[in-house]
Amino acid sequence: PLGRAAVIGEPTGLKPIRMHKGIMMERIDILGQSGHSSDPRLGHSALEAMHDAIGELRGLRLLWQREFSNPQFSVPQPTMNFGCIHGGDNPNRICGQCSLEFDLRPLPGMDPNLLRAEILRKLNPVAERHKVKIDYKPLFPEVPPFEQSEDAELVRIAEKLTGHRAEAVAFGTEAPYLQRLGCETIVLGPGDIACAHQPGEYLEMSRLQPTVHLIRQLIEHYCLKD
Repeated sequence: PLGRAAVIGEPTGLKPIRMHKGIMMERIDILGQSGHSSDPRLGHSALEAMHDAIGELRGLRLLWQREFSNPQFSVPQPTMNFGCIHGGDNPNRICGQCSLEFDLRPLPGMDPNLLRAEILRKLNPVAERHKVKIDYKPLFPEVPPFEQSEDAELVRIAEKLTGHRAEAVAFGTEAPYLQRLGCETIVLGPGDIACAHQPGEYLEMSRLQPTVHLIRQLIEHYCLKD
């Protein structure tokens, strides 16, 4: 059986984190019909269909940013980033295939499945209008948004031991999965996320002993006290 509490040791500067955004990385593939550019009737442009698809996504992004906001995050709204696009092979050929990969960071309370359903609802008319095939699917199963209630025992004891109020971060962790398994969960660890995923990533040795001391205090609270 799992414990009552779980601590995810991501770099938070030893400040407790009780919320983070989700991570969705998605791909749209559009298959049109190539043809000579001198006569648009000879094909169906996947690139022009993608232009409209991006327009629909931008509209959803604006809608979601109006509907959802949480001031506890440094970027209060959900974000959508168009990361890479590929399509076509020649200026004088109607583009027959185009693909887009984008990143969506939903806030707690936003259901990834509902977001995908809304995206698909917007893409279907684009496919019909341009007479193309649109394939939309995630690049990997999403990391759900995470929120642990502010009055949870683990949040309160972590705030007391660290002297910091629980905060929110934009990066994702395995916290929502452990929470679903029944653990009160927080993210709490030494180091700075600003230097993560870089060649010079480091952790100051001086931060190790305070971390060990904090973990020992949490163990004492949950395992040794009546």
